[in-house]
Amino acid sequence: MKDSQNKSIAVLGSTGSVGLQALDVAKQMNLRVDYIAARSDIKALEAQARTFLPRFCAVADENAAKELEIRLKDTSVRVLSGTDELLEGIAMTDAETVVNSVLGMDGLRPTIAALKAGRRLALANKESMVIAGAIVNRLVKENLTEILPVDSEHCAIFQCLRAGHPAEVKRILLTASGGPFFGYTREELARVTRRETLAHPTWKMGAKITVDSATLMNKGFEVMEAVHLFSVKPEQVEVVVHRESIIHSAVEYIDNAVIAQMGSPDMRMCVQYAITYPDRAPAVIEPLDLFKQGKLTFAKPDLETFPLLKTAYRCLSLGGAVPTVLNAANEVAVAAFLSDSLSFCGIAEVVCETVERLSDAAAETTLDGIFAYDRQARIVAREIMNGVN
Repeated sequence: MKDSQNKSIAVLGSTGSVGLQALDVAKQMNLRVDYIAARSDIKALEAQARTFLPRFCAVADENAAKELEIRLKDTSVRVLSGTDELLEGIAMTDAETVVNSVLGMDGLRPTIAALKAGRRLALANKESMVIAGAIVNRLVKENLTEILPVDSEHCAIFQCLRAGHPAEVKRILLTASGGPFFGYTREELARVTRRETLAHPTWKMGAKITVDSATLMNKGFEVMEAVHLFSVKPEQVEVVVHRESIIHSAVEYIDNAVIAQMGSPDMRMCVQYAITYPDRAPAVIEPLDLFKQGKLTFAKPDLETFPLLKTAYRCLSLGGAVPTVLNAANEVAVAAFLSDSLSFCGIAEVVCETVERLSDAAAETTLDGIFAYDRQARIVAREIMNGVN
């Protein structure tokens, strides 16, 4: 493996949960960080810039960028301002690997920019594959580059697939923690609070993805991502609730052998593997203690109480820009829930109704059309939300 001291990375969304873990990996592995970017948290960005001294630091918010530029005048760090310059920074960096942990729809353009620049993409922005999987896969081939998934489940699947040939894959077993409300009835869900929703049983994540985990929307997105990343059919991806989050996912082959990837629930292992692949490096996380763990359990997801997972499968079958509609409506609904203006059960109601109203998006496959449906879905979701408690 190439000496880690000579490896360089860029981290987009560096102030978020995965971004912070990526920088921790860089610190522990003594990687050079050439480029960092975030939306507006200049206090955190300044600290990161002074710690890693990247050549470039981008801030999507132009006013925040101006302030950061003043704060970093005593350094050699060049501050980039606005979304366009953030994307230009991806082309300018000499980083071998670009970690894209930008949240939501905003992560699609950075994904496209990284692939067009021929960078290895360590992808933590699942929405890129959900919204534009076919387009992203085409760019991978055209630019002779590769995507290494950073989501724990997809990183696990990627590793398990090395045990056989694509034609030998029978099923992907995509594990899910079940979130904080596993086993709840619809009536019990109607009473849950924002605080309870954000108390994930095993993973430490940002607020939005933690809510998505509680509604099983995140697992729906992961099903869609797996179909595009690994070129399998939707019916080949089965979700398995695994509360302990020790088996991160598994692959079943045609001879009924099941290859599973296990480890402590820590995203830093996934970031590290994406950077060092096809090699492995000494661990940056704690080892798994099976004796301490004691047992592993498995259950089927409740698709009636948590309808968004079933809706994700339906959107995947409809295709086109319908997954874009699903994602946009969910972003609007989750933001409303986090601001206490929508109930937990209201999230699914808003999302499912938006998908029903805009099911004609199935005919749209262009990038411009995808962005247009994203805007339209947000408008429709807000209109629906006004009538949902």
